[in-house]
Amino acid sequence: MKSTIIGLIIICFYGFPFDYYSMNQDYFNRSMQGYWIMLGFVIVISILSRIFSNIIPLILGNILSFSSSLYFVLMTKHQFPSWDRYFKPFSSIQLLIVVSILILILQLIIYKFSNSLKPQKFNK
Repeated sequence: MKSTIIGLIIICFYGFPFDYYSMNQDYFNRSMQGYWIMLGFVIVISILSRIFSNIIPLILGNILSFSSSLYFVLMTKHQFPSWDRYFKPFSSIQLLIVVSILILILQLIIYKFSNSLKPQKFNK
């Protein structure tokens, strides 16, 4: 029960559209700060996912984050036509896919190597 609740909380944290937020900060503020914030959050959430839960919330949360980011990217693309040309050599959707894949790979690596942080159960 505790693991299920923690898994749902992790999915909710992952549900934030990190990719869109980073791209939005890059486009409107000309700042890479959004990418650094995304990197920090996904590292922490990956470690917490490993410690308190399993890989399912990590995968579901990434799907939710990608879906919400895609929605917002498409809405912004229609409102600001120059949005799509800003991320050369990629289009905004291509950049979203590339960033999402790279972040997922990083999360899986962190998840794999943070095994030593998981609390060990003592057998009597």
